[in-house]
Order: sequence, then structure tokens, then C-alpha cells
Amino acid sequence: MAVNVYSTNVTTENLSRHDMLAWVNDCLQSHFSKIEELCTGAAYCQYMDMLFPGSIPVKRIKFKTNLEHEYIQNFKLLQAAFKKKGVDKVIPVDKLIKGRFQDNFEFLQWFKKFFDANYDGHEYDGADARGGIVLGSGANNIESAGFTAPAPPRPPPNRRIASGISY
Repeated sequence: MAVNVYSTNVTTENLSRHDMLAWVNDCLQSHFSKIEELCTGAAYCQYMDMLFPGSIPVKRIKFKTNLEHEYIQNFKLLQAAFKKKGVDKVIPVDKLIKGRFQDNFEFLQWFKKFFDANYDGHEYDGADARGGIVLGSGANNIESAGFTAPAPPRPPPNRRIASGISY
């Protein structure tokens, strides 16, 4: 069973967003560049596999996705693992999947405290556990994660008016 963690945002123990991202990327061998990218739920699912091996079916985690319904599926896996391990936490899925910084940052802060209370220190190879799939869409990884850069904007067409002036 897991150690439950209850906390409020009024604490001096919280890390900066940069420190939190560094923690996620170091632990999971991932490439997140923004807190908002955690909205897929995949990182939290993998953390549960790290904390409680076998608590979550890793093969069912959608690591490379930008589809909201797959985010929801990942959070369902996480909630099921929480229930299995007796974790008394309701995941605010509707807020997290929207990808807003504040909601994702607050959940990550709680999850870090949960992790610290439950991690036994064993080695974990995050990249190997997910079969080498790249996690996160950091600068070097955007295309491989299924994200494509938008096309550059086209200049507006020239318009001619009766006087022959073009804009």
C-alpha cells in the first residue's frame, strides 16, 4: 500500500518549475520542456510503475500523443493504479488535460511529495521501461512526438483599387 500525502499550496517545500522539470526529466529520462506537457498523464503513469512495479500496465500508456481522449485514458490508468494501491487522491482530469500551467504545476507538486513519501530508492531505467519511446516534446523532439511546426503565414494578396495603388 502507498503512503498517502495531504498538502496545501501554502508550503515552503515547493520547488521551482525549472527544478520540477529537471526532476521529471532526470527520473524518467524524458525531454519535457514545459510543465504543461505533463497534461498527457504519461509521466505520472510511468512514475507509478517506478514506485510500484506492476501497478500499471505500461504497454497501455499512450506516451506519444496529442489527443485529449488518450490523455483521459492515461489518467484512467493512473486512477486505477491509485485505487489499487490505496491512494486517497482524486485526479482533476478535466483541469489537467486542458494543459494549463497552474493546474499541472499544482498536481506535479502534490505528486512530487507523494513520490518522496513512497520511493524506496531502487534503480529504474525510464527509457527502457517504455521501450525506448521518447517522452516529452523538448526542442529536439517535437517532430518525433507527433507535433509539427505550423506553416509560416502567407503574406496578404495585393489589392488594387480604382486609383491603381496597391497595398
